[in-house]
Amino acid sequence: MDNKILLVILAILLPPLGVFLKSGAGKDLVINIILCLFFYLPGVIHAVWVVTK
Repeated sequence: MDNKILLVILAILLPPLGVFLKSGAGKDLVINIILCLFFYLPGVIHAVWVVTK
């Protein structure tokens, strides 16, 4: 439970780091980096979604 809370906080502050810690280096991380490069908010939404699923 505490780990999930920490991952959600990381997903909001540093979305690619949260995704990397949850799912490792893969397609989710690449998608999140691209979303963060375009706009910050879609990257945050995607990161929170990946961390909580």
